[in-house]
Amino acid sequence: MDSIYFLEMVVSVLFMSMVAQTLSKRFKVPVIIFLLIEGILVGPEFLNFIDPATFGDGLTAIVSLSVAVIVFDGGLHIDVKSIRPIQKTALKLTTIGVLITFLGATLITYLLLDDVNIKLAALFGALVAATGPTVITPLVRNIHVNHKVGKILEIEGVFNDAASVIIAAFTFEWIVSQLYGFEAVAFILQRLVIGTIIGLLSGYLLKNFLSRGSLVTDQTARFFTLTLVMSSYVISELLGNESGILAAAIFGIVTGTSNIPHKQALKEFKSDLVMMMLSIIFILLAAMLDFQDIISLGFKGIIVVLLLIFIVRPMAVFGSTINSRLKTNEKIFISFIGPRGVVPASIATYFAVKLDSMGVLGGQTLVGLVFLTVIITVVMTGTLARRVANFLGVIPMEILIIGGGEVGKILAERFEKRGENVVVVDNSEEKCQRLLKQGIRAIHGDAEDINVLKEAGIEKAKYVVATTDQDNTNLLVSQIAKSKFNRREEQIVARVNNVENLHAFWDLSIRSMSPQMTTALVLDNMVGKPSMFSMCEVGEEGEILEIRVTNPKVAGKAIKELNLPENSLLLMIRRGDKSFIANGNLVLEYDDLVTVIGEGDAAKEVADILYR
Repeated sequence: MDSIYFLEMVVSVLFMSMVAQTLSKRFKVPVIIFLLIEGILVGPEFLNFIDPATFGDGLTAIVSLSVAVIVFDGGLHIDVKSIRPIQKTALKLTTIGVLITFLGATLITYLLLDDVNIKLAALFGALVAATGPTVITPLVRNIHVNHKVGKILEIEGVFNDAASVIIAAFTFEWIVSQLYGFEAVAFILQRLVIGTIIGLLSGYLLKNFLSRGSLVTDQTARFFTLTLVMSSYVISELLGNESGILAAAIFGIVTGTSNIPHKQALKEFKSDLVMMMLSIIFILLAAMLDFQDIISLGFKGIIVVLLLIFIVRPMAVFGSTINSRLKTNEKIFISFIGPRGVVPASIATYFAVKLDSMGVLGGQTLVGLVFLTVIITVVMTGTLARRVANFLGVIPMEILIIGGGEVGKILAERFEKRGENVVVVDNSEEKCQRLLKQGIRAIHGDAEDINVLKEAGIEKAKYVVATTDQDNTNLLVSQIAKSKFNRREEQIVARVNNVENLHAFWDLSIRSMSPQMTTALVLDNMVGKPSMFSMCEVGEEGEILEIRVTNPKVAGKAIKELNLPENSLLLMIRRGDKSFIANGNLVLEYDDLVTVIGEGDAAKEVADILYR
């Protein structure tokens, strides 16, 4: 291929990526939809400006390595320590859910499509068992669903990509090599073991390398990590084909869970790199689409996809979440969010080429069916997800923080960590960009402007917290929240930088605190009375939470009957206008407000027990 032509395509794809991102931001629709449309328009079916076939085998290599980096980035944003309450649910979705989807998709495809045999139907079922993280992650972050649902969908997307690829590889080998019995079991187990071991070893190597102190800079850390991601993928593939994506997923999660230096620098770098890779491969794969492959499927092909969306996916979700603490509306929303993305499209194309070269019929039918599934699921999910989320009530009220300085930033991080949805408003674009790179929603603008506050969601905010270093701004925003948007007194909290201004806030019934005064009071009580303020030593790794008792299995039980985490302590129970000191014999009632203190994740585990 002519090198100039290759560079023209790369530059064109990057330019289209910028256009897609601009349109995505303008219309608040996932960028994937615009990338898909652009790819189809510039492909051979329309303008014929880009022909991915000219890449030859190089396209497979580009797509494979790009998918590895994307999956690693998805894992990098998952901290296992902070998602313990949803680990079991996510694990079931990536095992039981994938198996139900695989079997259901195989069955409906075989029964509805006359020219598709059981083996080809099984290969399609394996490919569409994956819900793509390349679509889900930006979608979830764009519509701001509640933290629990968002994390479950992100974890599912990262892991079931790997599970789907392994099942698809096994099915492909079954078609071309006739694997049966022990050989079939060994094939799957071998890929699982290889991917897991390579992923864990890569995480261990990266952690050791990044812990070398001043010898490692942010730039070195990023370069080494990218090299190690690609190396782990290649080595895993060499040892067991189609195990590389699992290795990348495990590697990412190990890194995301570890407390290592330069972690934030890695996240910032990977987010930009992933967007570029996502744009390239999605546009190129969309450009490969041959409409004749889809047209040949007819109306029955559309029926297969619709059954996959409205029957098979809900069966997989509800079947995987029996006895979980997910509410019915949350299960329905997770059922609706099942877009297929880069992985099934790229692997279907790869398998089709292989099948054609071996003289096995059905390769083009497979590609057409997979691309039809990708198009329908991506467009339907991308355009309707926000409306469905609003209808089902899975977009929670958010905590609005005014000021993205150190206080606002640390507060936003803590709220995010405990599962709250947070929006920060600041007039510094640099501070907003810093927060956005951490995955925290930030609005650039003047907080004293009512339109900016509306854009940030003050009309539905659960709390408004003014944390700027300007008392006038904090006072004015608090007054606006109270008088203009009817926020109650208990919903507004303000920081007072000058002690002399405290009375101005108190006179207006605004809950406020002065860092100087509070520090002095805490230090005063800690001198000579260390045990009184020992709870202050919980530090960064602990939490003091207020939790509403809504779990019917807990209401009516005495505190001593609950199996609470060892490093947690219930301090006080608020019931209506009365308060009670927590003791073992106190019986909890529905709607009690419990104050709990815990080390590490203990407080969150208590919250998971009391709240449902």
